Amino acid sequence: MKSYSLIVLALVLASCGSKTETPATETTEASAVTEVTLDAQQLKNAGITTGKPEQKSISATLKLNGVIDVPPQNMVSVSFPLGGYLKSTKLLPGMPVKKGENLAIMEDAQFIQIQQDYLLAKANAALAESEYQRQAALNADKAGSDKVFQQAKNNWEVQKITLKALEEKLRLIGLNPAELTEENISRTVGVRSPINGYVSKVNVNIGRYTAPTDVLFELVNPADIHLNLQVFEKDVASLAIGQKVMAYTADHPEQKYPAEILLISKNLDENRAAEVHCHFQKYDHQKLFPGMFMNAEVAVVSEKALVVPEGAVVRWQNEHFVFVENGDGAFEMTPVELGIAQKGEQQILPKTDLTGKNLVLQNAYTLLMKMKNSAE
Repeated sequence: MKSYSLIVLALVLASCGSKTETPATETTEASAVTEVTLDAQQLKNAGITTGKPEQKSISATLKLNGVIDVPPQNMVSVSFPLGGYLKSTKLLPGMPVKKGENLAIMEDAQFIQIQQDYLLAKANAALAESEYQRQAALNADKAGSDKVFQQAKNNWEVQKITLKALEEKLRLIGLNPAELTEENISRTVGVRSPINGYVSKVNVNIGRYTAPTDVLFELVNPADIHLNLQVFEKDVASLAIGQKVMAYTADHPEQKYPAEILLISKNLDENRAAEVHCHFQKYDHQKLFPGMFMNAEVAVVSEKALVVPEGAVVRWQNEHFVFVENGDGAFEMTPVELGIAQKGEQQILPKTDLTGKNLVLQNAYTLLMKMKNSAE
């Protein structure tokens, strides 16, 4: 038992003697050094420049992405109110169309019936008006009864109502009642384009019967396409209606399309993002079309911020620092957080009060190297 105790004690002493703490101690001491001093010649050679940080309004560029969209009033679904068989069409997606242009020819027996009803109602209305005028003259001379006169008047009113209703039906399917006669009754009717634009979808084929609720074609008027951007919750407050936007495609980032924020939605989607609608000031109809993905940049102006040249900030062990001048060539490394950077200037968010203090504005890394070399 005594021999076993002696062996254990020897092992413990050996393990204690093998430990070394020198590297850890040296690293800790090197990291704890935050001051460095240069003499006049060293300051001159290092090109150190000092001065006070400035208070400025600086702007940042907010990078966004989205798609080209068309407002609802510029998208048209074309249907035929009475239904019928599609006799002919030459439309293909992407084809341009003009307002009033024939998109397709519809055919159905009910078109003939409506035209027939209208012409008969027109003839009956003329006869009813003539009879009314005759009874009015007789009634004025007391040669006819009031009852017959009232019946003639009522019949004329009924015929006028019937005629007016049939006129509107003809206009609904694109026929002009003033041009309709018994000589030009037709079994076909043209479907006309309500806008200038282009075809986005063709949903029918020749010979198919379409109901009034079926959408035959979908048209788009590209005269007022919008850019719909997705903006995350944290950035929405930085935007305002009227702000300028520069949009570009991923394939051609050099080609910029100026736009302006038109509307900012008041609700967020499941990704905590809001929709921002922008109006293009100028764009190419041949290169931009609905559904295309685009990138955009928005200049966001911040409030007054403490700003230094980028050369005043150094990075050490994943933190950022500036050097504060303490006089007689002495400088102290002070931690800061970084804000917006632009055009060679950097916003700093000091962790201690730097009011009235001089900072190293250029060649701060020279001081960092000198300080760390001295510590080592």
